[in-house]
Amino acid sequence: MLTVNFKGCDSFIKNEEFQAYIQKAAEAFNTLDKENGAGNDFLGWKHLPSETLAGDLLKQCEDIKTLWAGKKVDLVVVIGIGGSYLGAKSAVEALSHTFEATLHASDAPQIVFAGQNLGEDYLCELMDLMKTRNVACVVISKSGTTTEPAIAFRIIKQYIEQTYGKAEASERIVAVTDKARGALKSLSDQEGYKTFVIPDNVGGRFSVLTPVGILPIVLGGFDMKAILEGALDMEKQLSVCGPENIAMQYAAMRNLLYSEYGKKVEVLINFVPKLMYFAEWWKQLFGESEGKDGKGIFPASCSFTTDLHSMGQFIQDGERIMFETLVGVKNPARSMNIESDEQNLDGLNFLSGKSVDYCNHMAQLGTKLAHIDGGVPQLEVQVDKLDEYHLGQLFYFFEFSCGISAYVLGVNPFNQPGVEAYKKNMFALLEKPGYEQATEEIRKRL
Repeated sequence: MLTVNFKGCDSFIKNEEFQAYIQKAAEAFNTLDKENGAGNDFLGWKHLPSETLAGDLLKQCEDIKTLWAGKKVDLVVVIGIGGSYLGAKSAVEALSHTFEATLHASDAPQIVFAGQNLGEDYLCELMDLMKTRNVACVVISKSGTTTEPAIAFRIIKQYIEQTYGKAEASERIVAVTDKARGALKSLSDQEGYKTFVIPDNVGGRFSVLTPVGILPIVLGGFDMKAILEGALDMEKQLSVCGPENIAMQYAAMRNLLYSEYGKKVEVLINFVPKLMYFAEWWKQLFGESEGKDGKGIFPASCSFTTDLHSMGQFIQDGERIMFETLVGVKNPARSMNIESDEQNLDGLNFLSGKSVDYCNHMAQLGTKLAHIDGGVPQLEVQVDKLDEYHLGQLFYFFEFSCGISAYVLGVNPFNQPGVEAYKKNMFALLEKPGYEQATEEIRKRL
């Protein structure tokens, strides 16, 4: 099960302060529970685990997997950006063999991503890969007009049609989009693509347990039912308001450190490399939910021990504006011991018989003590192991915590007004029809 530990904050805060913020978190919980706060039309994510397990969505996704297996598809290109890509990407990276692309240890198709950037070399190199493989595509977009995925989809769609023919392409392209409107929905109806619906009441960064995340995860050969079961257990655990609610505790502690102690940066750290993209998902979740109205804890991430040799100096001795949240995994999936060496030139024989994970755990404890001594409070979120069930727990825990935390902060967790600024400038610079005046004005600034 998922547990939290705040002992790494004891030397920084007073218990009565924490209890006061627990009360603030309780008020925020009630706002989230009664669905009467800002952004309350985007709360469909709250009951996705229970609703999805009771429906037939998993079967529909498995049907696509079976169809494409019959076509011997071995490469699935998933097109999306932001919340339409990070949830699935984080799950694939967390659950896959690290060297899957080389070893081909799974019978499932390889899942790769496009539309999350505008890198020309990236797309060209993706095309190089596609030309050597049997390809299908999942395109994820509410509107179908978001620039980055729309460009990628135009290119990949044309390749699939030219390679397999238009009729066959209609069975190799699946769209995850709006239920009734938008360019991608219209195209899907026109071309006969199978479609899955992005619920109107779920925002992108909360969408990993919708078809946005579920379909790519299923196609990758992972146990989506177990992910949903883990999320469902967390949904039940967090449904009761009280001081023992771990989401309330996490939201309370991070807001206390931010508001009362000037800790403006939260660094999500891990000692498990497979969680690197989980941190990217987490950064969008909290950054887009809380960073507004001149407020917000800046979400950053580090992978230890790797980043202790690059960012460690700043974390230890730099400006005291941060706290850390460790996402820990108690038990690794595999084990490897360090053996004795007759020459012992590296001086490591004192570790003979010890596991690599034991060394990693001691590094974790040593880092915790050093950073606390250096003025960096540390929170811990730990799961027993990194598998589908516990990943589902992590997804739901952080989503629910984020909703509470943003309400404690006093912002709408579910809008993102600032995201549009760069798009307007980009459209003007690209001379998109309708932006002529903006184009003229922005060129004066360059």
